[in-house]
Amino acid sequence: MTKIEAIEQVLKANGGSASLQIIYDRIEQFYPSAKSSNEWEAGIRGVLYRELKEGSRFKKIGLSIYALTDYQQEVVPQQDNIRIHSLMEGMCLELGNTYKYNTYTADPSALYRDNTYLRNISSMQEIPPFTYNELVHYAKLVDVLWFSKTKLSFPKYAFEIVDSIGTLNGAINRCLQLQHFRTKFYIVAPACHKTKYEQTMDLEVYQPFKEMFAFKDYEEIQDKYNRLVQGNQLEWL
Repeated sequence: MTKIEAIEQVLKANGGSASLQIIYDRIEQFYPSAKSSNEWEAGIRGVLYRELKEGSRFKKIGLSIYALTDYQQEVVPQQDNIRIHSLMEGMCLELGNTYKYNTYTADPSALYRDNTYLRNISSMQEIPPFTYNELVHYAKLVDVLWFSKTKLSFPKYAFEIVDSIGTLNGAINRCLQLQHFRTKFYIVAPACHKTKYEQTMDLEVYQPFKEMFAFKDYEEIQDKYNRLVQGNQLEWL
């Protein structure tokens, strides 16, 4: 079996699509010597990229999700708050990976999309002990974190997905546990929540922290994601 055929078998076994991490994890089942070289991951990516450019077996349906050419991409219902929540988390994770950060999610077991779970996208299963245990505990509750890829790694960006306006204050308060670090906080929510977000940040209790936060609606995140999938190199938000 060739390496291309092995990747194809991984996709078939995973329901027709798989993240790059799933391919890494499972390719040895079909190609036992896949990891025999020091640059084996780059080798797999090279095979994928060549096949995408010159072949007809695969297609790319996400920043790091691949599928068989006849695979029907999943459409997540907009009214399904649970699935939209994990969809936004997954997009934030993939964006972080694309911009060369280490990524973490508080919801690794949540289904992202297309047979892929958030644990298949995040690059870290645990966050580094970058500060006091109490603050690390709260950091683990944040939906998505991007960490710098340095020896002493710190959270650079934090994302809270607010699908229900009743969870806004809790999301802001979780972020503020990291207020003493140079972390930028993003509240990601439906556009209809922006007015309530602005009113909340104008409250006296949150005024000192207002500049640490930014609001991004779902469409902005999806647009950024889709444009990157199409090959447009864009600066972060």
